[in-house]
Amino acid sequence: MSAQTRFSRGDLTFDVTEDGPADGEPVLLLHGFPQHSDSWDAVVPALTGAGYRTIRPNQRGYSPGARPRGRRAYKMGELVADAAALIDHYGGSAHVVGHDWGAAVAWSLATENPDKVRSLTSLSVPHPGAFLRSMLTSSQALMSWYMLFFQLPWLPERLLRSQLVPGLVRTGHSAEAARRDLAGMTAPGALTAALNWYRAMFLIDPRRSGEPVRRPTLFIWSDGDTALGRRGAEDTAKYVQAPYQFEVLPGVSHWIPDEVPEQLTALLLPHLRRWPAE
Repeated sequence: MSAQTRFSRGDLTFDVTEDGPADGEPVLLLHGFPQHSDSWDAVVPALTGAGYRTIRPNQRGYSPGARPRGRRAYKMGELVADAAALIDHYGGSAHVVGHDWGAAVAWSLATENPDKVRSLTSLSVPHPGAFLRSMLTSSQALMSWYMLFFQLPWLPERLLRSQLVPGLVRTGHSAEAARRDLAGMTAPGALTAALNWYRAMFLIDPRRSGEPVRRPTLFIWSDGDTALGRRGAEDTAKYVQAPYQFEVLPGVSHWIPDEVPEQLTALLLPHLRRWPAE
C-alpha cells in the first residue's frame, strides 16, 4: 500500500508517496510538466514487486506547501537541491529516474551530486549539453517553440486552463491521463508555479550544460515524441563517461510512463539490478 508522507527543506514542505518494502533499495521517481507523482502509478507495481522502495515527490511548485512565488525560486540549482535533500532523507543515495522536467533534474543531480545517484535513468529528455547543441544543429528549436511562449506573463496560464487537455492529446497523451493532469493544476497558483520551471530556464549558465555524467545511465527516448527530437537523443552518449545504454521506443509518444509502463519497466529493472547498492 502507498504511504503519503511529507518532507521539508527550509520553509517548503513536499508531498511524497512511498511504496514498497521499507528495506528495499530506494528509487526516486521525478515527474515532469504538467504532471504529478501519480504519473508513475502504472510503473510503481513492477518496481515494488521486484523489492524496490519507490519515492515519488510532488516537486517544487507542484506540492501546495512548496510553491514559492517568482521564477528565481525555480532555478535548476534549487530543483536539484530539493532532490538531493530528499535522497539524504532516505539514506543518502538512490536510483534516480526522471521523465520530462524530472529527467532534466536527474541529469543535473547526477552531475553535481554523483555520490547520491546509484544509477540514472532519463526518459525522453537528453543530456542538457546534447539538448542545447541540438537546438543549433537540428529542428529542435522549432520543436521547442512553446518554451518561448511560456516566458510570456499570464497569457500561457489563460490559454492552458482551457486548452491543456486537447493540447496534451495532440501530443499522444490519452484523454484520461490529460484530464488527470489538468485536475492537478486547478489550485490557485499551481499552473504559474509549474510554468516557472520554464521561466527560470534562462537563469542557467549554459557553459555548465556540457559537464559529463559519470554514473551508470539508461536513456530511453521514443520516436513519436513531438517535443524532443532524435539529434539530441543520439548525441547524449557524448556526455556520459560511464556505462551507458540508449533505447528507442518505436511509435511511442512523449508520455512513456503512462503509455508503455510494461516496456519501460522491462528496460528499467535490469538496469537497476545491474547497479545495486554497494
